[in-house]
Amino acid sequence: MKRSGDPGAKPTSSSVAGPDCCGGLGNIDFRQADLCVMTWLLGYVDPLDPSFVAAVLTITFNPLYWNVVARWEHKTRKLSRAFGSPYLACYSLSVTILLLNFLRSHCFTQAMVSQPKMDSLDTPAAYGLGLALLGLGVVLVLSSFFALGFAGTFLGDYFGILKEARVTVFPFSILDNPMYWGSTANYLGWAIMHASPTGLLLTVLVALTYMVALLYEEPFTAEIYRQKASGPHKRS
Repeated sequence: MKRSGDPGAKPTSSSVAGPDCCGGLGNIDFRQADLCVMTWLLGYVDPLDPSFVAAVLTITFNPLYWNVVARWEHKTRKLSRAFGSPYLACYSLSVTILLLNFLRSHCFTQAMVSQPKMDSLDTPAAYGLGLALLGLGVVLVLSSFFALGFAGTFLGDYFGILKEARVTVFPFSILDNPMYWGSTANYLGWAIMHASPTGLLLTVLVALTYMVALLYEEPFTAEIYRQKASGPHKRS
């Protein structure tokens, strides 16, 4: 990215776009590229702000939590035994996941409002784009929920609550993992509506966290159904 000519000045939307930034495109020192990006970014985002730190922690913790708990349940069945039913155990986990997601969204919003806006995003057109992305995200999340059902949405596979066949109806007919990408679209739209560089950065973290989670979830879920297909399986 580009820098202001005054090394002590904070970058603004006008200085970022200035023609003399970084000495012109022909004189860019690509060894300084990372420093340029960080200088520009830190003009908008304070990574040590408590609300930003809280948002980062909740974004990274939530998928870790539900994957660890669900795998532990699949291995031990202790939650199912404690609640006397795999359905009750799954529903109890879903309550904690929903509460953690509400907390994540709250921390995300607080991190945005506590840090500067980007003037170039603070326009009616950008707000409309953000609103459209938010609407798209809601459609993907809700349609995924109705297609999967409650237990399917909240890791019922790990509790032995298996579906007879792979879900292929909308939105799974057009997109893999629409629940995660719908959630990402929600955060992206919310960030653009707030003209927030902090929100954009946190949205990237949301997407990366989901991508890492899928590296573990998809093979594990595939193995659960492979075991079901390879031998008799009694549904709990």
